[in-house]
Amino acid sequence: MKINYPKVRKDEIEEEKFGVLVADPYRWLEDEQSEETAKFIEEQMAVTKAYLDKIPAKEKIKDRLTELYNYEKYGGAWVSKEKILFTYSPGLQNQPFWYLQDGLEGEEELLLDPNSLSEEGTVAATLLSPSADNRYVTYLVSEAGSDWQSLKVLDLTTKEPLEDELNWVKFTWTAWEGDGFYYSGYSAPEEGRELSAINENMRVYYHKLGDKQENDRLVYEDPAHPLRYNSLRNTEDKKQKILTVSEGTYGDEILLFDEEKESFIPLLEGFHADRHFLDKYENQLLFLTDEEAPNRKIIAYDLEKKEFTDFLKEADHSLENAVLIGDYLVLAYLVDVASELRILNLKTGEEEKLDLPELGNVFLVSGSEELGGFFYTFGSLSSPLTNYFYSFATKETSVFKKSELAIDTSDFVTERHFVEASDGAKIPLFLMYKKGLKKDGTNPTLLYAYGGFSASTQLNFKLTSAYIVDRGGIYAQANIRGGDEYGDTWHRQGMLLNKQRVFDDFIECSEYLIEQGYSSSEKLAIEGASNGGLLMGAVMNQRPDLYRVVFPCVGVMDMLRYHLFTVGWGWIPEFGSPDEEIYFKYLLKYSPLHNIEEKDYPSVMIRTADHDDRVVPAHSFKYGAALQEKNTSDNPILLRIDKDAGHGAGKSLEKIIDEQVDKFAFLFYEMGR
Repeated sequence: MKINYPKVRKDEIEEEKFGVLVADPYRWLEDEQSEETAKFIEEQMAVTKAYLDKIPAKEKIKDRLTELYNYEKYGGAWVSKEKILFTYSPGLQNQPFWYLQDGLEGEEELLLDPNSLSEEGTVAATLLSPSADNRYVTYLVSEAGSDWQSLKVLDLTTKEPLEDELNWVKFTWTAWEGDGFYYSGYSAPEEGRELSAINENMRVYYHKLGDKQENDRLVYEDPAHPLRYNSLRNTEDKKQKILTVSEGTYGDEILLFDEEKESFIPLLEGFHADRHFLDKYENQLLFLTDEEAPNRKIIAYDLEKKEFTDFLKEADHSLENAVLIGDYLVLAYLVDVASELRILNLKTGEEEKLDLPELGNVFLVSGSEELGGFFYTFGSLSSPLTNYFYSFATKETSVFKKSELAIDTSDFVTERHFVEASDGAKIPLFLMYKKGLKKDGTNPTLLYAYGGFSASTQLNFKLTSAYIVDRGGIYAQANIRGGDEYGDTWHRQGMLLNKQRVFDDFIECSEYLIEQGYSSSEKLAIEGASNGGLLMGAVMNQRPDLYRVVFPCVGVMDMLRYHLFTVGWGWIPEFGSPDEEIYFKYLLKYSPLHNIEEKDYPSVMIRTADHDDRVVPAHSFKYGAALQEKNTSDNPILLRIDKDAGHGAGKSLEKIIDEQVDKFAFLFYEMGR
């Protein structure tokens, strides 16, 4: 039955750019503070609620998902000397607890309960770095999923926070030195100035414990380049300070503090390559980089000779991460998306490959000489996170903490396929389903992808993926180009003027699922978030016939104005600037908002959040209004707007469950199940 959508005002806004006239009738929805936008949100939420509430199975889905989410969950373990910190949730807590343990045989102690910070469970906490004496640890607090955070300090002895609180920080690290630490932050907004307009002039400060924030010492600023990120790290012996400067999501310059000149001097210049400071080994600073090495290598800067050399040469597979622990270098590679973990003894040159449990990924490596080994966190599509400990002395691996599911996945099958793209590339496509599945095209299938920002789509366990498999369906994951699965080459083949290749990869994986009988256009649903939300909008515009249900989540939908909101300018290295003609015309060809036509579209649930200050909800508002206006089918176009939530990180479990209940109720209902 066709929905009577709320009437949405259209303005006669047209702008000419590079000889092209572009209409923007829903631009008024960019004003999130206006009463009219608030009314739009209220009316859209009412339509969505009314539609979802009529689905008979919704309560049963909620009961089942709540039951399945009620399991013991461990997050990654990280180490500071002999202290071990990890997250744990015994079941349905909105936010995981932080625990502290002294040594492998020590007792677990509750360190921090973020649930106590708000009644609604919408405040999340992230631990950053411990002080040199292991007395304190810095942590970030975020409310309602905002990127804006407060930086605080926790006493590891008393388990109580100090009075220190630093505001207007985001995307920061802390580097301890003496009785304080360095951090990155912004100036507080002036009265009457829009919050979204203060994402400029990130500065580095030094904060001494006990001082007020206004007394923090300015260490570095670059007013000539206000749209840059500046982050300071230091070596373990505190003798060197390394400043990383970036103009967006790709490319870094490295500066080193010169004690004599009392200023930072360039060490690695230009934003054409990623450089990541790893650690100091002997008298060398180590950096992980893709400069002249698409699969990445490690280079070393000799502090005496003042020159760079290759420390670890580029391998045949993408080097995702490297961690230095004493004389050992722990190396995490990606081999056809699955992790491979190697240990290199820098003294002997001996290298060992660890046997991992199954086809999956290593998510965190952390260790210390005091513990004599390291933890690594491993998971797969069908197995939740387990923390393992590897001993350098015995060369043995043991289980430290293991999550215990409330669902039996023993009969789940995980397969890795390779879809041949039209240009000959092999696209990894992972499928998970129950044994005995028939390839008759009737299986409800959810296909997920991201495809951008050099981010690998990992083989991590998601309860919702297991749920659709438990219901007799298929979960599919396409590791399309734009990510880092095969190093920087894979990324560059899907960025800037190659972005259409990302959409083609996804469409070809969709066609493969249908051609091979796993699913059909009547049983195929697709989902993506953020850059993946952009992917959903683009592929649905180009091939609406392939899909039954589409979930564009917190997506970048207006590719001509994305750089004007919050930190959108930082995505220019990935997408290209709409203010340059060559990129403007390319972006216009695939921008989801600007390529909606009057034709039949699948059933769509657009998901966004009112506190998303990364990809502002106006993207979804404008896109949803245009899609509702032009869709000629009877399929519903719903806008689901989460309240008191942000881009995704730190969302309470209660909100996660509610969101997933709506998603699956909609998915199965639209597929006639």
